Amino acid sequence: MKLLYFAWLKNLTGVESEEVSPPAEVRDVGSLLAWQQSRGPGYTKAFADLDAIRIAVNQDYAKSGYAVGPDDEVAFFPPVTGG
Repeated sequence: MKLLYFAWLKNLTGVESEEVSPPAEVRDVGSLLAWQQSRGPGYTKAFADLDAIRIAVNQDYAKSGYAVGPDDEVAFFPPVTGG
């Protein structure tokens, strides 16, 4: 699974992108977020306020129950505003 981080999420995790192999119980966005929170201090801080994070799976916006798998690309980013 490829994970991408944008804006302050990139700053807090210390990575722009990474290839990971989450545990077998990570099957949807919600369980992926929970796993992310357990990965270390930077991840814990980055994923502390889940309401401030948007997720896209294979470039489609996704919510907590959206299924994820090992071949997916998952992006984490702050809410996007227009102007």
